[in-house]
Amino acid sequence: MRFGHTLVSFIGLIVMLVSAELWLIGGLAAQGSRIAFSNLVFDNFEIYVMDADGGNRENLSNHPLDDEDPDWSPDGTKIAFVSRRTGRHQIYVMDADGKNQIRLTDGPEAKREPDWSPDGGKIAFTVHDGISHIEVIDADGQNRVRYEDQTMQPSWSPDGQQIAFVSWKDGGNEIYVMGADGQGSERVTHDLVGKWSPSFSPDGGRIAYYASHEGFYHIYVVGADGKNLKRLTHDQKNHWGATWSPDGGAIAYTISNDDIPLGAKIHLMTADGKYLKQLSKVREGIDYQPDFGPGGLAVFPASNKIITWGRLKKLAPNRR
Repeated sequence: MRFGHTLVSFIGLIVMLVSAELWLIGGLAAQGSRIAFSNLVFDNFEIYVMDADGGNRENLSNHPLDDEDPDWSPDGTKIAFVSRRTGRHQIYVMDADGKNQIRLTDGPEAKREPDWSPDGGKIAFTVHDGISHIEVIDADGQNRVRYEDQTMQPSWSPDGQQIAFVSWKDGGNEIYVMGADGQGSERVTHDLVGKWSPSFSPDGGRIAYYASHEGFYHIYVVGADGKNLKRLTHDQKNHWGATWSPDGGAIAYTISNDDIPLGAKIHLMTADGKYLKQLSKVREGIDYQPDFGPGGLAVFPASNKIITWGRLKKLAPNRR
């Protein structure tokens, strides 16, 4: 009798946890946040968007030359991206529906990895001119400012006071943070393992990135102060390009079998590493470089109550 009661309780717990994960995904969609990403079909890169549950895919850029590296503006009305329409990668901006595509940069150097400042007034990006460096430009294309050499892949902190980035100035690719003016850089990681694509969490307390480990790339999260390092992915595939949901409850990222985007698909997990689902469909080309757009509160599907991610995550703890 006691065994039967225990079994029923265990089954009930599993049902509750699975339901909580479904609620978590449903809550993401209910926020209204969409995911912008790069898609490759027939040798052409395009910028797409989809709902947070993987539905309603839409091609925004619609251009015969490559478009990649999408990044939502903080208010969700625009997307910065990179295009080779002039023969070199340059920074462009378009409306969230794909209209009004405007080039912001020019020159012979390749520009990549745009990232909007939290107030929407500036865009940081990487310039590859022999020795890569970060530059910051006004959102209207004016006032380019160059930061120190050997820096790349900028990510603004939510308060706009810092920028996380990658640098190899002390040996290996490590994660650093610096002031928004480019001054006072401090090293966050220290193990001399190659790291890429830092991304500040919405609360500013954590930085997600991917790094080499035993022949594969894996997603890690570390405190902005360099403490509490945690590896989130563990299977023998490559995981890269992590982006936080608007409230930090989930992370979208790319999985591929190779260290290049061949076969890449976008997946979703909780911020503590519990795998949720594959968002990309099997026959829709190669999907990578996801970026969550802004969203609001989630709606709890079972009761239509407004609920925060923190409450949802208590229902679906990490069970890896």
